Amino acid sequence: MDFHALRVDGYPVDAELRDAGVVGPELAHLAGRYIDSPRALIWRNPSSEWKLFVVLLPLASRLSLMANPIFAQLVRAWGLNVRFIGVDASRHVYDFRALLADRTLKLLLDVLGNTLETPAPRDEAVHDRALDVLFAALAEDMLTVLDRRRADWNKHLDIEHCLEPAVGTSLFDRASRYPDFLASLRQALRDEIIDVNFYGRALRSVDLREDAVDTRVAGMIEACLEPTTLAKLERAGIGRHLGCYNWLQLDRRHAATRAHVLGRLPGFASYFAEALVPLEAAFLPLTTEDDEDDLEAREPSVFRPDAPLFDLRVVAARPDSIHHLHWNGVLRRAIDAGQDRAVIEALAQRFAVGDNVIRRLWREAPAAFGRPPTWHLAQILRQLADQSERDWPANDLAWRTLIERSVPEMVR
Repeated sequence: MDFHALRVDGYPVDAELRDAGVVGPELAHLAGRYIDSPRALIWRNPSSEWKLFVVLLPLASRLSLMANPIFAQLVRAWGLNVRFIGVDASRHVYDFRALLADRTLKLLLDVLGNTLETPAPRDEAVHDRALDVLFAALAEDMLTVLDRRRADWNKHLDIEHCLEPAVGTSLFDRASRYPDFLASLRQALRDEIIDVNFYGRALRSVDLREDAVDTRVAGMIEACLEPTTLAKLERAGIGRHLGCYNWLQLDRRHAATRAHVLGRLPGFASYFAEALVPLEAAFLPLTTEDDEDDLEAREPSVFRPDAPLFDLRVVAARPDSIHHLHWNGVLRRAIDAGQDRAVIEALAQRFAVGDNVIRRLWREAPAAFGRPPTWHLAQILRQLADQSERDWPANDLAWRTLIERSVPEMVR
């Protein structure tokens, strides 16, 4: 097992940022926390079942307050920005955000607090205790031994994030990492404690540090993924979208046809990952002895332990309608069968638009269309369906205008 606690690199501006006489005591304290705090905890091969664990940590600048049970809300706010990513032995990618309950977050904070309070932060102080916390969280969901995992394991598959830092669904969300430090830096500028030149130097150092950390973390994750699947995504023009990667990786027999559809409809990437990854995972065969015995007593077409069947309880628990579930299933079969015409018809039915809307996007795939989330994709398609083909946007600016106009007023 190989462990890394990634921290930001040192820069000449650090000495001044840490000097209370130069920047004031509050900014000096937060700058010290920013520089000393680990950005990511990374375990390579933490067990035989897992190839990689990555925990991305925002700046915990108020550890003394967070340790007090009265301020539990601060722990929750901090925990919303923590990312716990895993890559299993089959090279599937997981987002374990749902496992970061209050108790788990509190234990992680205790580990970080004890480490940062030492005069020289020691990585070995984090290693064993933090890993024990993470394995305890996995054990509660029966994920420490994958061939004995529960049937709902697929709810933790990553369907959202991208490894590229400059996209809306990036795994590396900088805005939430160090808000206290940036707020104190801006306040020091307003109070004329620091000048504009120093403020600019500090911001440039932040950008360079975070770029370096993002690149290193993305490289470590990518090194654990299936290179052939990644190459298919690159040829399709999707990049390193982890949801689409999981979709191709879950059934590599059909990866080529899935990558073909992604290449024709890159704007539907987020929808494909959101709708089809859970559906595909539900149809994977289970391998435990108990499941094999159970399988013998059932018809293969009926044995679907977590498939989104037409169950009213499922519909009531999620916003998916029976219409959507049905056409998602039709779409899955059409893609894997390599039937392009059936894919277009299923998408048109799923989003309640004419076939020609999907067919034209299939032919043209405008770059400005982007990769909107499913709710926004539906709105954009309705806007296009209400226009004649002659009135469709003719350039990137017109596409951006239409996309912005399709956002409902309540969301703006």
